[in-house]
Parts: sequence; structure tokens; C-alpha cells
Amino acid sequence: MRKKLITGLAVAALTAGGLVGLTLPAQAATCNGYVGLTFDDGPGTSTTTLLSLLQQNGLRATFFNEGQYAAQYPSYVAAQVNAGMWVGNHSYTHPHLIQQSQASIDSEISRTQSAIANAGGGTPKLFRPPYGETNGTLQAVEAKYGLKEIIWDVDSQDWNNASVDAIVAANARLTNGQVILMHDWPANTRSAIPRIAQGLASRNLCAGMISTSTGRAVAPDGSGGGGSTPTTPPTSGGGTGSCTATLSAGSSWSDRYNLNVAVSGSSAWTVTMTLPSPEKVLSTWNITASYPSAQVLVAKPNGSGNNWGVTIQHNGNWTWPAVSCSTA
Repeated sequence: MRKKLITGLAVAALTAGGLVGLTLPAQAATCNGYVGLTFDDGPGTSTTTLLSLLQQNGLRATFFNEGQYAAQYPSYVAAQVNAGMWVGNHSYTHPHLIQQSQASIDSEISRTQSAIANAGGGTPKLFRPPYGETNGTLQAVEAKYGLKEIIWDVDSQDWNNASVDAIVAANARLTNGQVILMHDWPANTRSAIPRIAQGLASRNLCAGMISTSTGRAVAPDGSGGGGSTPTTPPTSGGGTGSCTATLSAGSSWSDRYNLNVAVSGSSAWTVTMTLPSPEKVLSTWNITASYPSAQVLVAKPNGSGNNWGVTIQHNGNWTWPAVSCSTA
């Protein structure tokens, strides 16, 4: 999912001056939910144009910056903050971190924290692993720096030359609390921004911030949002005592899939999820998670309610994990 930053732009018509006189975009009359718009791999020479388009269309977003580019283009990091955006860490050189030593991972993350802070972007609290790849070693380093790992619910495929229509359609799949992957550099992504804004407004969804506690999209002031409404009937469940955990399908990609988990019967629960090998948990939301072993996730409430979720890297095995719920 890595491409070189575009070094030249032929989009003068999309600059602020070129948009003078256009009809103002539709805005949601009421925010009935929030989504997280994210842009990876910047900052670069296309950043200022993208920021202008977001501002002109009433959208805020999270930029997951690479440290090498934050160091090279510090003024663009400051511009992101000045435009009302949020800034996250996307490693320094965009390597496959799960193939790196813990010391190398630490260097990638720490140097990016410093580069962003030195550029005026503040100290990031969110981290997006390159390629969406994660493991326990990486997560331990993230925790050291107080970073919340953010994957995504919807991949726009803009890195893969997706058309403007396809990028708009991907954003149209977002539901309350969900996060979409986009990138700083594709021209089609910039062209899609006005239609993305119109589509969200038509569904009374607003672009929000990503919670540092749950990893879900919430209101810019940190309130509300964060839910993820399952769109398919529950197809798996398990329970003991006075609570039951029910699984339902979420988004899926070629290498991973999301599961939604709904707990009923109690608000003081512990759910144990056992994954068949070689599946691995990539990320979770709306829970406090612990891992007694590589194949076992133990989930407890974190104050976000009884609906939570997990992203699983299938590694060739699409069998859903077994779940059990207890109140002990």
C-alpha cells in the first residue's frame, strides 16, 4: 500500500482560487454519527491542496504522517494542525515492521514522534502500522509511547489506482464509528472530496476524530459516536452464566476481516475469544484487551458499552473464533 509521493501537481483548478464561486457543499443538519477520514503517507507536495479541499467541504481528518516526510516538510505538518486536522504516527520510513527487531521498531516510532512534534504537530497519540501489519512486539512498543493502534474498517483502494467513483463508493459504506483508509497523494482522492462530503451529509454523518481510547470515530470534542452497527444477523455466539457474546460479520479484505461482538445479559462481563491457528488479532475497539496466549483474546468492558469488535488476520484460515462469556 506504499507508493512514492507525487512530486508535481497539475491541479491548479482545485486550489482555493479555482474553487471561488462554486456552490457551498451540503452539510449534515444533525450529526447522527461520526466517521474517521484518514490519510496516510504524507506530508508532501499535495498536502496543502488536500487540506484546502477538506476545509472547503467542511471535513476534518486524521493524517498519519511518515517521520521522514514530517522532517522534510515541517511546514506542511503545521498546516495540517492549523487546518483543524489531527496528526498521527505512520512510522519513519514505512517498512514492514513485523519483520523488524524491537529496537528497529522503537527507532521508527520514536523518531517519528520527535519529527512530528518538532514540526508543530504535537505528540501523536495514534499510530497506524504500515500495511496494516501488526504483532505483539510492535504493540508493546506502541504502548511504550502511549500510542493507540488504528487499522481501518474500509479500504478506499486509492493506493491501487481506484477511480473517483470507487473512492466515493467506499466512503459511502462507512457507518457510525468506522474508519476509512485513504492516502495523501492520489489525485483521484482529492477529486473525490466534494462528493465524499455530500454523501456523508446526505446520511447525517459527520467527519470526526479518532478516539485515543477506543480507536473509533467520535465527535471532534471527544463525545458521542464510536458505535458500529452490525449489518448482518448474528451467526455465532457463546455464553456461560448470565451473559452471551454474539458474533456478526463486519468488513473483510483479502488478508483480514472484522467481527462485531454484541454482549447481552450483563454489563460486567469477560469474553474469551479463541482463534484457530494461524489467525491473529490485529486490532480491537471498545474493549480493554489482554492476550494470555497468541491465540486467545480476553475482552473486558472499557466504558464504551457492550458492543465491540476485532480485526483478524486470517493467514489462510477463515474459520471464525470461538467465544465464551462469563460474569465471574
